[in-house]
Amino acid sequence: MIYDTIIIGAGPAGLTAAIYLKRANKSVLVLEKETFGGQITHSPKVENYPGFLSMSGVEFADKLVEQAMVQGADIDMDEAKGIVKDGDIFTVKGDRADYQARSVILATGSKHRTLGLEGEEKFTGEGISYCAVCDGAFYKDMDIAVIGGGNSALQEAILLSKTSKSVTVIQNLPFLTGESKLIEQIEATDNIKVILSSVVAKILGTDKFEGITIKNEETGAESDLSFDGIFVAIGQKPENESFSDAVKLDERGYITADEGCIPDGYEGIFVAGDCRSKSVRQIATAISDGAAASVAVCKYLG
Repeated sequence: MIYDTIIIGAGPAGLTAAIYLKRANKSVLVLEKETFGGQITHSPKVENYPGFLSMSGVEFADKLVEQAMVQGADIDMDEAKGIVKDGDIFTVKGDRADYQARSVILATGSKHRTLGLEGEEKFTGEGISYCAVCDGAFYKDMDIAVIGGGNSALQEAILLSKTSKSVTVIQNLPFLTGESKLIEQIEATDNIKVILSSVVAKILGTDKFEGITIKNEETGAESDLSFDGIFVAIGQKPENESFSDAVKLDERGYITADEGCIPDGYEGIFVAGDCRSKSVRQIATAISDGAAASVAVCKYLG
């Protein structure tokens, strides 16, 4: 079967695009390699999505998947590993099979870089977070740490300092790498402390997150620190490597595209969500991209 559109990625952006396209009477296949719903499924509570006071990330993802399926979208588990264009037809090379369509939407998302330590996955959403905007309110009047020293980490620390009791920034280098204005703000904020030349060596806690062990990179000395939670802000990694032949990637690996969600690359390929170059990566902006990409696809298909 040749679909009107194949959507690679079943996160909020991809599923929104599927819903919009099905309502436009297009045939749609959504391919997902891991988890339907994307990263939002790791959030225990979502309180910043308009129209819903509170819900879990899994609940939100389940509703999106159900809505896309009710509209008639085909959804399948397979890892897309490349795209080949022959005339007006795209072939998406999957791990289990190949799939064909007249257009493709890349909604592959991006992943937060992790510490790679034992216990990190276990306590994600229960003491370990990767998004201050998403989860900062859950740590009001608590002692927390931000891991990282770049712009993102410093912005998160400043945001968290407004509601948390204390914020400790832990940076592996002997200096912060963020912009000077952000560093000045960090230094001027009374409840923010900075620890340099240190890495997280261990996550503490058996049944409940209790804190971390840090190791000084210069002396090798280790010390245990108690925190109610930590925010890991050591960067994100987009999942676009397999499609670098079909679309242009920026220096960080994101697909270059504007708000119209039309990337530089093969005509007929579109992009939506966290995998594209953008300044804000939230559920609301991913869904906005999904809608914009679907409109662009409809114009392309005619």
